[in-house]
Amino acid sequence: MAKQDTDRTTLDLFADERRRGRPKTNPLPREAQLKFNKRNQLKRDRERGLSRIELKVDQSLLNRLNLLAAEQQLSRADLIQALLLQQLELQDSQ
Repeated sequence: MAKQDTDRTTLDLFADERRRGRPKTNPLPREAQLKFNKRNQLKRDRERGLSRIELKVDQSLLNRLNLLAAEQQLSRADLIQALLLQQLELQDSQ
Protein backbone atom coordinates (compact mmCIF):
# COMPACT_ATOMS: atom_id res chain seq x y z
CA MET A 1 0.00 0.00 0.00
CA ALA A 2 1.40 3.36 -0.98
CA LYS A 3 1.59 6.23 1.42
CA GLN A 4 -0.63 9.21 0.53
CA ASP A 5 0.52 12.55 1.93
CA THR A 6 -3.07 13.67 2.44
CA ASP A 7 -4.08 10.50 4.33
CA ARG A 8 -3.95 11.24 8.06
CA THR A 9 -5.86 8.21 9.26
CA THR A 10 -2.87 5.88 9.37
CA LEU A 11 -0.91 7.62 12.12
CA ASP A 12 2.00 5.17 12.19
CA LEU A 13 2.99 6.23 8.68
CA PHE A 14 3.34 9.83 9.87
CA ALA A 15 4.87 9.28 13.30
CA ASP A 16 8.30 10.58 12.25
CA GLU A 17 6.97 13.43 10.09
CA ARG A 18 7.48 16.83 11.68
CA ARG A 19 4.96 19.57 11.01
CA ARG A 20 6.12 23.13 11.63
CA GLY A 21 4.21 25.33 14.05
CA ARG A 22 0.68 25.12 15.22
CA PRO A 23 -2.23 24.76 12.81
CA LYS A 24 -3.52 27.98 11.32
CA THR A 25 -6.94 28.66 12.80
CA ASN A 26 -7.19 32.41 12.17
CA PRO A 27 -7.22 33.96 8.69
CA LEU A 28 -5.44 37.13 9.92
CA PRO A 29 -1.63 37.34 9.99
CA ARG A 30 -0.04 37.18 13.43
CA GLU A 31 0.71 40.92 13.53
CA ALA A 32 -2.94 41.77 12.85
CA GLN A 33 -4.07 39.25 15.48
CA LEU A 34 -1.84 40.90 18.10
CA LYS A 35 -3.21 44.38 17.31
CA PHE A 36 -6.78 43.09 17.42
CA ASN A 37 -6.22 41.30 20.75
CA LYS A 38 -4.48 44.32 22.30
CA ARG A 39 -7.33 46.61 21.22
CA ASN A 40 -9.85 44.24 22.83
CA GLN A 41 -7.76 43.99 26.00
CA LEU A 42 -7.61 47.79 26.33
CA LYS A 43 -11.37 48.01 25.73
CA ARG A 44 -12.03 45.41 28.47
CA ASP A 45 -9.73 47.28 30.86
CA ARG A 46 -11.53 50.59 30.20
CA GLU A 47 -14.89 48.92 30.84
CA ARG A 48 -13.54 47.64 34.19
CA GLY A 49 -12.39 51.15 35.08
CA LEU A 50 -8.68 50.38 34.76
CA SER A 51 -6.07 52.76 33.38
CA ARG A 52 -2.62 51.86 32.18
CA ILE A 53 0.49 53.44 33.66
CA GLU A 54 4.06 52.73 32.69
CA LEU A 55 6.80 52.51 35.26
CA LYS A 56 10.49 52.02 34.65
CA VAL A 57 12.39 50.52 37.57
CA ASP A 58 15.87 49.23 38.29
CA GLN A 59 16.50 45.51 37.73
CA SER A 60 17.15 44.88 41.45
CA LEU A 61 13.77 46.43 42.36
CA LEU A 62 12.07 44.37 39.67
CA ASN A 63 13.64 41.20 41.11
CA ARG A 64 12.44 42.10 44.61
CA LEU A 65 8.92 42.79 43.32
CA ASN A 66 8.87 39.46 41.49
CA LEU A 67 9.98 37.58 44.61
CA LEU A 68 7.47 39.33 46.84
CA ALA A 69 4.66 38.75 44.34
CA ALA A 70 5.54 35.06 44.14
CA GLU A 71 5.62 34.76 47.95
CA GLN A 72 2.19 36.38 48.25
CA GLN A 73 0.86 34.48 45.22
CA LEU A 74 -0.11 37.69 43.44
CA SER A 75 0.63 39.06 40.04
CA ARG A 76 3.26 41.78 40.00
CA ALA A 77 0.64 44.34 38.92
CA ASP A 78 -1.63 43.41 41.83
CA LEU A 79 1.28 43.66 44.25
CA ILE A 80 2.30 47.11 42.97
CA GLN A 81 -1.30 48.29 43.21
CA ALA A 82 -1.57 47.01 46.80
CA LEU A 83 1.71 48.70 47.76
CA LEU A 84 0.60 51.99 46.23
CA LEU A 85 -2.77 51.86 48.00
CA GLN A 86 -1.04 51.03 51.29
CA GLN A 87 1.32 54.01 50.89
CA LEU A 88 -1.54 56.35 49.99
CA GLU A 89 -3.55 55.26 53.03
CA LEU A 90 -0.48 55.85 55.20
CA GLN A 91 -0.11 59.34 53.73
CA ASP A 92 -3.82 60.09 54.34
CA SER A 93 -3.62 59.03 57.99
CA GLN A 94 -0.79 61.47 58.76
